[in-house]
Amino acid sequence: MTGQIVKALSGFYYVDTGTGEPLPCRGRGKLRHQRVTPLVGDRVEITPTGEGTGMVDAVLPRKNRFSRPAVANIDQMVIVCSGAVPVTDPFLIDRMAAMAEWKGCQPLIVFNKCDLERADALAAVYRAAGFPTLQVSAQTGEGMDALSAAVAGKVSAFTGNSGVGKSSILNALQPGFSLRVGEVSEKLGRGRHTTRHVELFPVAGGLVADTPGFSSFDADQMEAIPKEELAAAFREFTPFLDGCRFQGCAHVKERGCAVREAVEAGRIAPSRHDSYVRLYEQARELPEWEQGKSK
Repeated sequence: MTGQIVKALSGFYYVDTGTGEPLPCRGRGKLRHQRVTPLVGDRVEITPTGEGTGMVDAVLPRKNRFSRPAVANIDQMVIVCSGAVPVTDPFLIDRMAAMAEWKGCQPLIVFNKCDLERADALAAVYRAAGFPTLQVSAQTGEGMDALSAAVAGKVSAFTGNSGVGKSSILNALQPGFSLRVGEVSEKLGRGRHTTRHVELFPVAGGLVADTPGFSSFDADQMEAIPKEELAAAFREFTPFLDGCRFQGCAHVKERGCAVREAVEAGRIAPSRHDSYVRLYEQARELPEWEQGKSK
């Protein structure tokens, strides 16, 4: 029997097999020997024990995995940002979008609080780069139907800087969502002996990966994209990557760089290239063993 892990808590993996309530399962000892740790989002093979529990026999191949929070098989990274207070730094958007691209999931850029500030100029930058981009308001409901449609049928993860309204958006998409997460968090507590768990919650016909009380991916704790792979994580660079004069061009300050020429010609937004350079410099300072260690 196969299913998807929708929650991991206290040594149990709760597996949704599509036949009712998720089945609590333990992992087989062989998984430990194989150094395989099942994650929320994993598709797994299980064997029911007949006692209302089961055993995870195998983890099926993943398309991606993240370490903070520990989830796998994310279809879509919903990057929530704002042109109102607090104003989102474009670098944060670019950093998460690049991480999503590198991990093989679709970035969706969502500008919340458009009733206060539409952020048209910045939204245009991401549309021109080829990203699906929405302008919404959790307060007025503007754009929420489009966001609901974008979430339906997918496993999504929400991220964004503090105060941009991630919780408000989730509650607007699925009334009672914030209350439910709060109740779970209260039950678990936050003492020294409490393990924060990750769970997939049903939202607007899809699933949202979330840790109670922590509705964002921790960008600061994510691994760095190797500098050799970074340019491919900026999708609008792709048409120009083979046009550089020198092989192995870093696209930072080299002569004859087709990417830099595209920036000067207005075909790539300067802010996007600035973010690339900043991420490249960060990756270059890290030892190779630390780059991309959990892709």
